[in-house]
Amino acid sequence: MIELHFLSAAEMAAAVRGKQISPRELVTAHLDRMQKLNSRLNALIHIDREGALRAADEAGRALLNGPSFGSRTNQLGPLHGVPITIKSSIDVAGWPCESGTRLRAGRVASSDAPLVERLRKAGAILLGSTNTPELLMAYETDNVLNGRTNSPWDPARTPGGSSGGEAAAIAAGLSAGGVGSDGGGSIRVPAHYSGICGLKPTPGRIPTTGHFPGSTGPFALIGVVGPMARTARDLEILFEVMAGPDDGDPSSAPVPMRWPDEAEARQLRVGVFEEGGGVPASDETRGAVRQAAEWLRLDGYAVEPFTPLLPGGLERARELWCNVFVRAGAMILNPMVRGREAEISPILREFLGIAAKDGPLNGEELLETWLDRDKLRGRLLAEMQRYPVLICPVCSIPAFQHGERQWQVGGRKLTYLDAMSYTQWFNILGNPAAVVPVGQSAEGLPIGVQVVGRPYEEERVLVIARAIERLRGPWRPPPLA
Repeated sequence: MIELHFLSAAEMAAAVRGKQISPRELVTAHLDRMQKLNSRLNALIHIDREGALRAADEAGRALLNGPSFGSRTNQLGPLHGVPITIKSSIDVAGWPCESGTRLRAGRVASSDAPLVERLRKAGAILLGSTNTPELLMAYETDNVLNGRTNSPWDPARTPGGSSGGEAAAIAAGLSAGGVGSDGGGSIRVPAHYSGICGLKPTPGRIPTTGHFPGSTGPFALIGVVGPMARTARDLEILFEVMAGPDDGDPSSAPVPMRWPDEAEARQLRVGVFEEGGGVPASDETRGAVRQAAEWLRLDGYAVEPFTPLLPGGLERARELWCNVFVRAGAMILNPMVRGREAEISPILREFLGIAAKDGPLNGEELLETWLDRDKLRGRLLAEMQRYPVLICPVCSIPAFQHGERQWQVGGRKLTYLDAMSYTQWFNILGNPAAVVPVGQSAEGLPIGVQVVGRPYEEERVLVIARAIERLRGPWRPPPLA
């Protein structure tokens, strides 16, 4: 029998509705799990034990009383009684929201972000918030305020970043699912490294209101919030709950849900590429992409090789992403850091050093970046008329050891940012993309694949992700769990 903490969120919600388990039992199981494992992982940096138990008891009373006839307000939500966690860069009323930096130490949110309100209304029970790198500017999770987060697959390795605490918590069964954010792979890389699922939605599909740093100005092109969970079905549930417009998000759009049925999904032509943009991927990573494609092909999907944005488009997309995330990002952060340099983490200092090599953007460069981005986006979307869903790597490598910054892949030396190109492309181009675990490396580390769609077509992406997951078989927990 599967332990309570490794049931999917959908299974937990069904068991609660069927009165097979109580919300308090679920919450207590997760709180006990945190007590056993969090000291080794450092995934959660704030645990609201009293609030979670109080919410669990309220959820239990609602279950016993049942919805009144004809009432909407008393109906049980799709996440009723399900324990979740939230990345500590997202506002939860009364909780610290420090984004991993001493520069915001002691900052407590006065209200819930809109997505948090929606999760509460759906019946989710909030357990606590998860660790990030300082100001989210890294692909591993470490900072001088809260310390380092370790992978439940191998504590000597990172669970990824910037949503690394969230990924580690979900993979280890400390949480049924939760919310991360992604400006260059910060949901997808941790999902890949930690052996779980994650969705980077189209900007505006889920409101970023209440997230710090904010997704405004040019960052509205790349920065999103999205669900993370152990199954693709749970991503679907979380996505449906959180999606919808909000005035605080400049990219907000009132897009209705449009789930394809099985017959419609099987008409989707899937394009596959194992490498792109001149960035090699490890043999095991390429093998996982081939495996996912073969599963779909044998299941009746039309799957064909595809090379996007030739000649040179992906390389240019990477440059444009660096202009926005790295160079413009440093321009936003430098005034905050100035005069307090001694208080920042080595990882943030490293990021600001990378940005300083090319210097700040001027107005002409920003305009050129924006115009070139829109041209490339149009080219890719034209190519995706034939292939509305793509499958490719998430990253060149599986989870790296803490502090590593370069690797030999395919006979080439890859730097830290090079290896992450596969996610960066789809931030600057605005595509939704999901990650689903497929296989493992020779060292026993998880390897996921990335499923990419056209803007505002998250539903298609998630249907294909769920098909890969079904063909793969049951989810495997990490060794530490």
